[in-house]
Amino acid sequence: MKRLLINIALLMLCISAAAQTKTVSILGDSYSTFEGYLEPDTNYVWYFDYRARTNTDVTKVTQTWWHQLISSKGWRLLKNNSFSGSTICNTGYRQEDVTRNSFLARMDNLGGAPDIIYIFGGTNDAWANSPIGEYKYEGWNKQDLYSFRPAMAYMLHHMTNRYLNTQIIFILNSELKEEVNESVRTICKHYNVKLVELHDIAKQGGHPSIAGMKAIADQLK
Repeated sequence: MKRLLINIALLMLCISAAAQTKTVSILGDSYSTFEGYLEPDTNYVWYFDYRARTNTDVTKVTQTWWHQLISSKGWRLLKNNSFSGSTICNTGYRQEDVTRNSFLARMDNLGGAPDIIYIFGGTNDAWANSPIGEYKYEGWNKQDLYSFRPAMAYMLHHMTNRYLNTQIIFILNSELKEEVNESVRTICKHYNVKLVELHDIAKQGGHPSIAGMKAIADQLK
């Protein structure tokens, strides 16, 4: 009987520990990609496993910002749906229609019900000079979603209602144009979404280096 009670107690402790392990999903662009760790695996990748490249020194998944952060917290990665070159809105580089791989196209595919979602985007909207548009918080139409401000608002509106009891955190890259920065601040405040504004991120080819990845992880911690 005593042994049975001990086994039950140990089982309950294991169940409690598992219940306290938070799950994390990521909706991102190239900054959050890594070969072999994306779902779906057809997403475009910037960082590759043990492949020497001149435009980055990041070659191990353990060097990524998200791996460092999740490991340090004892969390579990549920899903990383990041796509290199993707914009939040449906207008990409060369003003192309990117409805199939924008953040809007992927925001429902984050693994069900994670405890935390990191949205790390806006960089390509800034770099591609996607239309900025006007602030709009309801009544969006298809054309609205080709501009950054209404698309960003639509995304946060949808995700805060879709992922109930999930903490949603938006990560804003450093060195973006102020028009994008201020838009992100305004829209995150409107939806009460926590915003982390990065600073002093070391980069190679416009992307975080090993030192930059560590800085991102440290600032998020």
